[in-house]
Amino acid sequence: MKIDINADLGESFGQYTLGDDEKLMSVITSANVACGYHAGDYRTIPQSIKLAKAANVAIGAHPGYPDLLGFGRRNMDIPAEEVYQLVVYQVGAVKSFCMVEGVPLHHVKPHGALYNEAAKNRNLALAIAQAVKDVDPQIVLYGLANSQLIEAAKQLGLAYASEVFADRTYTEEGLLTSRQYDGAVITSLESIKKQVSELVFEGVVTTATNKKIPMQADTLCFHGDGQSAYHHAKVVRDMLEADRVNVQAINY
Repeated sequence: MKIDINADLGESFGQYTLGDDEKLMSVITSANVACGYHAGDYRTIPQSIKLAKAANVAIGAHPGYPDLLGFGRRNMDIPAEEVYQLVVYQVGAVKSFCMVEGVPLHHVKPHGALYNEAAKNRNLALAIAQAVKDVDPQIVLYGLANSQLIEAAKQLGLAYASEVFADRTYTEEGLLTSRQYDGAVITSLESIKKQVSELVFEGVVTTATNKKIPMQADTLCFHGDGQSAYHHAKVVRDMLEADRVNVQAINY
């Protein structure tokens, strides 16, 4: 049994520092680097890539809506054709910095509202998947398990990874509970460990309404901006490895 552990990193910008990227790099196997639209900038992108390279962590681009003030977590009414261009632009930026460092761009994972909308909007999902394929057809697309983003990757022949979340609750439809609701983010370490165990060993998740639904787990996400992100990720990785799970980056 194997699983990838990923985290969203490189979210500092200008004079503002967010997350403990260096410590997280020691416990994750793939990093999603903010591309400068919802967070990050032209300095944090190469810094993040260098940290990941030194830690032997797979590097991914984390494109989002152009919404710095809202951290990319607010829905935006942008046509699919324009989203295609937004994704090409952002992925291309990270890929260029990867080329400078002599490392491959391993994957793309949309961020925030873009990710959540693409999970249920087929046209948006296809636009994102097409953008990834056009930039580099060898890139792996990370998407919410059982979502339209995974279906779009399958349709276009892209490698994909079904993503599950250690620190978010789910609806009965298999979507992430909106952050507008209390309890959408799991902060209790014991609750996180319980959810991860279900996802990895049973292939299910217990929803916010206490219903179990099937869930494929290829990669497990921790939010880099969350409180105790490093500690939680380390405890979970240690737990999985103690149960003989091979924690490694997605490899096709």
